[in-house]
Amino acid sequence: MPSGEQLAHDAAQRVARASYGRLVAFLAKRTRDVAQAEDALAEAFVAALQDWPVTGIPQNPDAWLIAVAKRKHIDGTRKHKSRADAADHLLLLAEELEDMAKSAPAIPDERLALMFACAHPALDPGIRSPLILQTILGLNAEQIAAAFLVPPATMGQRLSRAKAKIRVAGIPFRVPEREALGERLETVLEAIYACYAQGWNEADHLNNALTEEALWLGRLVVELLPGEPECLGLLALMLFLQSRRKARRFDGGFVPLLEQDITLWDLDDINAAESLLRRAGAMGQIGRYQLEAAIQSVHAARRASGITDWQALCLLYQALYQLTESAVVKLNWAAAIAEKDGVAAGLAALPNATAFPELEPYQPYHAVRADLLARSGKIDEALAAYARAMALEHDPAIRNFLSKQAEKLRHTLN
Repeated sequence: MPSGEQLAHDAAQRVARASYGRLVAFLAKRTRDVAQAEDALAEAFVAALQDWPVTGIPQNPDAWLIAVAKRKHIDGTRKHKSRADAADHLLLLAEELEDMAKSAPAIPDERLALMFACAHPALDPGIRSPLILQTILGLNAEQIAAAFLVPPATMGQRLSRAKAKIRVAGIPFRVPEREALGERLETVLEAIYACYAQGWNEADHLNNALTEEALWLGRLVVELLPGEPECLGLLALMLFLQSRRKARRFDGGFVPLLEQDITLWDLDDINAAESLLRRAGAMGQIGRYQLEAAIQSVHAARRASGITDWQALCLLYQALYQLTESAVVKLNWAAAIAEKDGVAAGLAALPNATAFPELEPYQPYHAVRADLLARSGKIDEALAAYARAMALEHDPAIRNFLSKQAEKLRHTLN
């Protein structure tokens, strides 16, 4: 039977995964101090691990954590402000504590307001999406740095500066009016997709809270802004990917897209995604997420036809590259060209890591390059590329898949 400490640890972990962003958003909304809200919540979790094994897990862990975090916040304010300066602030927080005690079961969800605050034009464009990922999902700087292909230390410094900017500038926590959405909506959608991608790439993808969280946020944005085609496109894209989650692994092993059992693809997710994509297309404003969803729609069509339309994929990747100039899109475009026109054409289209340095630490770049080199008979170069891909990969299942591919090549040399 699990010990009290273990039960408390498991409960705290569940709350952290399910409610971290909601609690940070609630705590930070009044003070607009994201860093202080995160610190106070972290202290509350430490208190929970000490208190819950003794007193039991509270009926409403979210409310318990909020109450303790606010007390920690008050303690911190006492230490850092003069008595006169702190008086108004402490009174405000005391009133909030009283209000919360009266309405503990219903803690308002302020996540979208926090997301749009993090996407404010006063912040550096490159830090807005990473900031959303950290404040809403609690991802650390290393995880976010990996998603955005920058060094962890650099990402940590940028995140700290951005939180300070929100506090000093007094950026409001609210969803802006439609005419002011523009660039901020693009940032929010980018963060939601990065959240989904982070969960999609984790080994335990079937039970991954990040993908579910991203889908929840995607549905919330669609509900809030039903007339924005890119919101529909993003949700469609995530649902197409989600439809294949059961086919990506077999007996714990990684299964690449073209080798997956298509009968395992979830038809309900595919149909829902197709419906969203049609709604978005009818609005006549094509964007990045609609194109990416259309690419996944072509792959999903294999469930019915048994074939992949590589011509359509090449055209879609071409349009997406013209829109984004993304090195990753160019890489995927080259892979599609190899299927349509042959390996030599794919290799010729492959982006060079010298011209696109962000690809050098990107595992899929080396894996695709290794595959194309192997299929063109350049075994030594392919083995070197596989070695580099394995060195970059953290997921044991994918690393094992790459290792087996390399081993097959070595047998051809004997």
